[in-house]
Amino acid sequence: MSGTEQGRDVAPPEQRETAGPARTRTRLGAAAGWLRTPPAVTTLGIVIVGALFFWGGWQRRWIADDGLIVLRTVRNLIAGNGPVFNAGERVEVNTSAAWTYVVWLPSWITGAQIEYVVLAITLIFSVAAVAMVMLGAGRLQRHRRRFTGADAPGSVLLLPAGVLIYIALPPARDYATSGLETSMVLFWLGLVFWLLMRWATTAAPGRAQVLTLGFFAGLSWLVRPETVLLGLAVLIVLFFARQSWGRRIWLVIVSGAVPVGYQIWRMGYYGLPYPNTAVAKDATEAKWGAGWHYLTDLFGPYLLWLPLVLLALAGAVPLIAWLAGGRRAADTGDRPAVYRDARPPTAARYWRRLQDFAHSPAGAVTLVLAVATVWLIYEIRVGGDFMHGRVLLPVVFLFIAPLAVLPLPLPLPARDATPAAAGGAAGGADASGRRRAYAVTGAVAALWVGICGWAIGIVGAGTDLRPGVVPRDGIVDERAFYILMTGHAHPITAEHYLDYPRIRAMDDALRRTPEGGLLVASGLDNWTVVPGDRDGRHTVYFLNLGMPSMNTDLGTRIYDPMGLAYPLAAHTERIEGGRIGHDKNLPVDWVVADLQLADRHETGLPGWIDEDWVEQARVALTCQETRDLYASFTGDLTTRRFVSNIRHAFDRTGHQIDAIPRFEIARCGLEMPEGTS
Repeated sequence: MSGTEQGRDVAPPEQRETAGPARTRTRLGAAAGWLRTPPAVTTLGIVIVGALFFWGGWQRRWIADDGLIVLRTVRNLIAGNGPVFNAGERVEVNTSAAWTYVVWLPSWITGAQIEYVVLAITLIFSVAAVAMVMLGAGRLQRHRRRFTGADAPGSVLLLPAGVLIYIALPPARDYATSGLETSMVLFWLGLVFWLLMRWATTAAPGRAQVLTLGFFAGLSWLVRPETVLLGLAVLIVLFFARQSWGRRIWLVIVSGAVPVGYQIWRMGYYGLPYPNTAVAKDATEAKWGAGWHYLTDLFGPYLLWLPLVLLALAGAVPLIAWLAGGRRAADTGDRPAVYRDARPPTAARYWRRLQDFAHSPAGAVTLVLAVATVWLIYEIRVGGDFMHGRVLLPVVFLFIAPLAVLPLPLPLPARDATPAAAGGAAGGADASGRRRAYAVTGAVAALWVGICGWAIGIVGAGTDLRPGVVPRDGIVDERAFYILMTGHAHPITAEHYLDYPRIRAMDDALRRTPEGGLLVASGLDNWTVVPGDRDGRHTVYFLNLGMPSMNTDLGTRIYDPMGLAYPLAAHTERIEGGRIGHDKNLPVDWVVADLQLADRHETGLPGWIDEDWVEQARVALTCQETRDLYASFTGDLTTRRFVSNIRHAFDRTGHQIDAIPRFEIARCGLEMPEGTS
């Protein structure tokens, strides 16, 4: 048959593979000889990087105060009080729902000290995360090898590159432990990336492969709210890929069952559509200036832009060389014919082309980089965080993922470049092709050495790049700060944190007041106790939640003026220009009124607390909206309450309380108590 058939240019299969649909290219990959990467080298690279990251994380092992917060919820789960922070109050204090249960299950099974359980889990997840992202990048680069080395037969080494940038960053090694969900988030990102690359490089993925990727992508809402950016994007691509409607229905069921089920339960149980921490931090408000400063705070000390530029160049060099070689081949008439559809374009054909692009390595990489960019913009918009580098680590991880391992082409010498070695290409590689291949190898190797040099320099600099104190901008090296404040090189257990200022004094104050009361920090090592708690319980009112929550029994309430564990404070307005993550501060007068403590100086109310404010706060708490809010998380969880919580969950997120009691009274239309001003 002639070279034209029904309006299409037809080329032999071995030539058509470089331009046809993704499924054709993948099916013919083995015949083209692109699987030439020595597997032992890739495996060795993963082992070495994993060992280095494990050692780096172990050397900087610790658990943050915020990492201890989740452990209080785990203790309540084990004790049978439910997934709550304070017994009797259904408040979701942990941003990552999945992290709570990931820590709870092995703690409950083993009965071991929870701090050491979480230390082991975080290290395992951290090492597994870098292994997953290297496997995904290796899958991608082996597929890409066909396009960047077709005219220069030989082997290709997959060298750790982007992953070296990540593990060299001090914040990455700090949060390899820390007790926070960061390690689990990174593991989830690495796992989804690997599964996505497998799907994108498989011609006709089976149902199990699609549903497995869909299931883990669907968990994004439970891993951490921001990870929905990647999870939802992957699910959209999977849903609209070429497949039967029956498989699409199964995809919706498998990917949505767990997150939708948990969301319904969350709204009914907690009365909110997302964790209380999102309300406390007003995650929807824009703080561009603070976010940009947070970005420079990570990139500046480590010159992070430098290795990222080197990595991008190293990834682009082989592609540029291949494109240049293709143009020269076109000039000489040597480029093979391609498979083109010469019929007039239609919407259906454009849609199929889009589907083919989405189900291809290029489409998958485009998706990952687009998500990383949107995620970066989001973190800048919300102002970043008060912990140095923490919330940008997943963004950096996604950006380096496609080049976590870097392909270093090793072209065969001219005497070995036979037609057989060239995978059937007539005549083997010509002299210009070999020169081009050697130039590519040299350039990639030089750039890789530059990346390694930067990584060695950053690791060698140690911890001197960041101070261990809270600077004026409020962004702190959290690990260095707690080492300095506790005097422990590796603060891990609750007992270690007794050496933090005020915490041992808090413990002493609790022992001295068995009758209960409200403990308020009133000095570096002093606590004021407001007597008269209606139920004889202790309540600690302190900014840091982790240390007091793990050094008290579960019968002691732990509240914070910022509102992470105290919904009343969470629903107050932000302090403009306040420190990110700490820009709410509910006056203690509200807590005195809320707990019905002594409200007169002669009955035990400290002199520095205003009697009028306490009385006004008591009236303000009778506001119907506030009463409904309290009922949603403290009332008996009946079926009626559960359904009501679901119905009003979104409405309650917008409820705001004025922190000044008399203004709150005016807002609610209540009467000012007599005799107050």
